[in-house]
Amino acid sequence: MTQVAFETSAGGVVVDHRGRVLLIRAQNLRGETVWTLPKGLVEPDEDPQTAALREVQEETGYACRIERELPRSQYWFRRGDTLVKKTVHWYLMRPLQKVGEHDWEVEEVAWVPLEKARERVTYPSDRRLLAQVGAAGASDLAT
Repeated sequence: MTQVAFETSAGGVVVDHRGRVLLIRAQNLRGETVWTLPKGLVEPDEDPQTAALREVQEETGYACRIERELPRSQYWFRRGDTLVKKTVHWYLMRPLQKVGEHDWEVEEVAWVPLEKARERVTYPSDRRLLAQVGAAGASDLAT
């Protein structure tokens, strides 16, 4: 029998002063290599903004500042016998400083120009989010 679970995650679209986006390379649940944006589960004692800042720092090694909220994404996926509906709170961020290395879940971190990042990301939801960031003018962070 299939169970249903609901998860909330938070993450960041980190754009530097040159208009590049911070991407991570990791393994998905099927063991496939994916390029994606840093995000992770919101802990019970956290709000989405705090979780997004923590997850970005853990997965990339960069401390960041939130500039504004971006549209949330929702999608379904299967984890074993469980069907999971995930809601992700996204934030546009500016990097403040590199404070460490990425955690064990991440294989590589890369700064990629926005247009190239849209081509590189694996998931259509990431591609749509990056298109919205571009349309909204991520270049205002490039100053």
